Amino acid sequence: MSTDLHVVLGASGGTGSAVVGELVARGHRVRAVSRAGDADGPGWTQAGVERLAADVSTPEGAKAAAAGAAVVYHAAQPAYTRWPQEFPAMNAAVTEGATSAGAKLVFADNLYMYGPRALAGGAKLTEDTPQLATDHKGRTRIEMARRLLAAHAEGRVRVALGRSSDYYGPRGTATRAGDTVMPAVVAGKTARWPGPLDVPHTFSYLPDMARALVTLGERDEADGQVWHLPAAEPLTARRFLQLAFDAAGHPAKIARVPALAIRAAALFVPFIREAADVGYQQELPFVVDDAKFQRAFGPFATTPHPEAVAATVAWFRDRQAG
Repeated sequence: MSTDLHVVLGASGGTGSAVVGELVARGHRVRAVSRAGDADGPGWTQAGVERLAADVSTPEGAKAAAAGAAVVYHAAQPAYTRWPQEFPAMNAAVTEGATSAGAKLVFADNLYMYGPRALAGGAKLTEDTPQLATDHKGRTRIEMARRLLAAHAEGRVRVALGRSSDYYGPRGTATRAGDTVMPAVVAGKTARWPGPLDVPHTFSYLPDMARALVTLGERDEADGQVWHLPAAEPLTARRFLQLAFDAAGHPAKIARVPALAIRAAALFVPFIREAADVGYQQELPFVVDDAKFQRAFGPFATTPHPEAVAATVAWFRDRQAG
């Protein structure tokens, strides 16, 4: 690589901002790209983080964003309700941008491609789990990953895919474990969880995700492969919320949103309708195996949930106070 410039697309979002923070901590030169160019975070100004406004859903915008980069971290995405219509084209534009820069492309992927049948019998999700999703968002993820890996195999661009589960953490707003429940926790009100409360689930902590994604960007042996990013041990939604209320200093008030209420809301609210398509991830045990990452890159100490949840609650409290 001819440069140490690391470019983060979607830098105003939870994943992108965490990746910028990790890159700064490791001493890399960073360009934070967002549509408005106003992404910001602790220490960014002091570290000289370059901010760029670009629409990376277009080839021109993606090329401008990636220019001069050694590594491009793709954490941008269209609106949740527009994935099938817009995500593949954005992915193609970003791939073209990274290719034009001669940069490595690290894609912040998720786990939608496996589908409910992959969870039969309580099986853990590994990188070799069959991709059996039938909903349109899961199929979109399958096709995007296929095209990225094909571009790598064809020698057009170096690619690594890092997959994570539902995330939480500072700046983690657009997530089931973010604005859905945290404002209520901070206020001492009832936190209503959109699914069963006592099913084990892997939750990914944003700073841990960022450490793992940057490791994929720095290590050549990550190239051309899919990696499940390390996460702390699975826990139930009830336990997650109990930790959150403990950190907030309030008695726990926890309730499940009735399934009937979710189905009724889905008739009128597009976002809820889209989220309902992957409701199986909450209904069934959803446990991710990260052993491949640990074997390849050495032991990865994830942040314990009590510490991570406390940091998340503190961020939401500060945001609400400000």
